[in-house]
Amino acid sequence: MELNTQKAEFIRSAAAAKDFPRDGRPQVAFAGRSNVGKSSVINRLLNRKNFARVGSAPGKTTHINYFLIDQKLYLVDLPGYGYAKVSQAEKNRWARLIQSWFDDPELMSLGVLIVDARHKPTANDMGMADYFKASGKPWVVVANKLDKVKKSELEGNLALIQETLELPEAVKVIPFSAEKGTGREELLRTILAH
Repeated sequence: MELNTQKAEFIRSAAAAKDFPRDGRPQVAFAGRSNVGKSSVINRLLNRKNFARVGSAPGKTTHINYFLIDQKLYLVDLPGYGYAKVSQAEKNRWARLIQSWFDDPELMSLGVLIVDARHKPTANDMGMADYFKASGKPWVVVANKLDKVKKSELEGNLALIQETLELPEAVKVIPFSAEKGTGREELLRTILAH
């Protein structure tokens, strides 16, 4: 499949399961901690500056945001987790919303879990990885902020991510820099393959 990433449009913010598009197009879900650079990864993938809003305060995505790319597939931006200064009630609402999305086996064609290449994945990252594992659908891990990792530490950091998340063989880790664009082509190829 060819994909013109310049033809990208925001479709909707879904606050409940009834708002999820169900038109048969592939849906690629992006998940990650609130301050891991999820919007920046999406913007880099599309080669657009401010397409997905980059919040000055982490935790800006409070609904599930749908972006339609070239009329062919959706990029699905799930609410960030683990950092945002919001009430427990709001965090619970997000958790229920994400759960309802994962509960529908028709929706996800590929999952993208974004973690910080500099650090060991958190308990929340591990919880999100469990959602992807339980879905039975293909998924990948994007290790973002590659530009902030010393070359000598990269291999060890990637191994730690694989080990901590207990990644199955089939799940690859893509080193990525939203800043410099490293990993963009590999992530795009992975998305197009699903």
